[in-house]
Amino acid sequence: MGTLATAQTATPVPDNDLAEARAIFKQLIEINTTDTPQGNVTTATQAMEKRFLDAGFPASDVHLIGPNARKMNLVVSYPGTDASEKPVLFLCHVDVVEALRSDWHTDPFQFVQQDGYYYGRGTQDMKDSDATVVATFLRLHREGYRPKRGLMLALTADEEGGKSNGASWLVENERKLVDAAFVINPDSGGVELQNGKPVVADVEATEKVYSDFQVTAYNRGGHSSLPRPDNAIYELMAALDKLASYSFPFELNSVTREYFSAMAKEEQGQVADDMRAILKTPPDMAAAARLSAMSPDFNSNFRTTCVATRLAGGHANNALPQTAQANVNCRIFPGHSPEQIRQQLIALFDDPKLTVKYVSDAGVVSDTAPDRQAMTPPPPMPEVFKPLDAMVQAIWPGTLVTPIMEDGASDSIYFAKAGIPCYGFSGIALERGDERMHGQDERLPIDSYTKALEFMYGFAKAVGNE
Repeated sequence: MGTLATAQTATPVPDNDLAEARAIFKQLIEINTTDTPQGNVTTATQAMEKRFLDAGFPASDVHLIGPNARKMNLVVSYPGTDASEKPVLFLCHVDVVEALRSDWHTDPFQFVQQDGYYYGRGTQDMKDSDATVVATFLRLHREGYRPKRGLMLALTADEEGGKSNGASWLVENERKLVDAAFVINPDSGGVELQNGKPVVADVEATEKVYSDFQVTAYNRGGHSSLPRPDNAIYELMAALDKLASYSFPFELNSVTREYFSAMAKEEQGQVADDMRAILKTPPDMAAAARLSAMSPDFNSNFRTTCVATRLAGGHANNALPQTAQANVNCRIFPGHSPEQIRQQLIALFDDPKLTVKYVSDAGVVSDTAPDRQAMTPPPPMPEVFKPLDAMVQAIWPGTLVTPIMEDGASDSIYFAKAGIPCYGFSGIALERGDERMHGQDERLPIDSYTKALEFMYGFAKAVGNE
């Protein structure tokens, strides 16, 4: 990686195909797929199943399967001409994080086109990529394209949380159906823009470990007319203040080293100097501090990060709180386990009136956390990077392709554990600082969606013939 490929010509999306791709995007955004009583993943996967069947895909190649009626996954096969070649799997989760209408300027579950953007929950994470892959498969089928290597698409449930993670379920229960030579996961990776100019194309090579911890303060409580400093809420807030001012130790690994080495050649001035300085032995901690202060993305590339995301406390308006509780969400740097971080939090808080427990993806609370660690970076397979590099140069000429460590986490971990190499790239270009996934007024530039369609169409054709 860290290479430039010879530029090729991208194929503009025909108007009819573009209209269909926009309609697919709109349909997916307007189906609530949150893990709430109002949400239903199956409504979305059934809608896409109908599109494939109506387009003439054989029923034997379209599989709606899952653990329960609300969390059905869709797996679509596009067979290749060479049966000896394992297919490529495009792994796309269709669920989204909850969004409250009161927090947004538009309805998060309405597809709104405004000021050059598409607004709606999932426009960045990741119904944009869901729609580009669905639209690409339908377009290739209409054109009668026959790949040498088969293509597959999995639209899955509960990547964002819930008890029915679709990627895990498919690996455990339908391994033969999703067995692949490698996985392309558009839930990570993409093109970074600075003032509209492409700076770098990021390809996920490894990722952090996602973990939630339940931090609880206990107190004997009492009458609110007799306030005391040993208040459960005060104790919890004191612990969270320690967390807010704490930085986990600086770290680099092979992936982040390659990323910052490549970025140092693209940046200028103090930023470039600081990137080179952190790569020295020992690293320059003042340079690391400047980069961390400059960008949350840089900071999260350097260390484990933990942040409080939910709070609850007290039982009555006129009583001192007997319990107060916070959810602390951690993104753990590769090489460390959730249990290691739990122990570090206990040491940081240093309060016997606090407990720190692990919360699983299914919401089960336990006294200890798993010892699992992050996925091992796969080798840069030529059959992935040759077509990926070529399409990046065709659409964003001169843009460097480099590996990254995903600051969050994705469903790639389940396939990586099964021994299937996973790579993250979406073809979505976003302005630095306008990453709104999981946040208020999530939006995607219209031009970014159009270019992502161009990328995915060219990449799917090319990767199918490598």
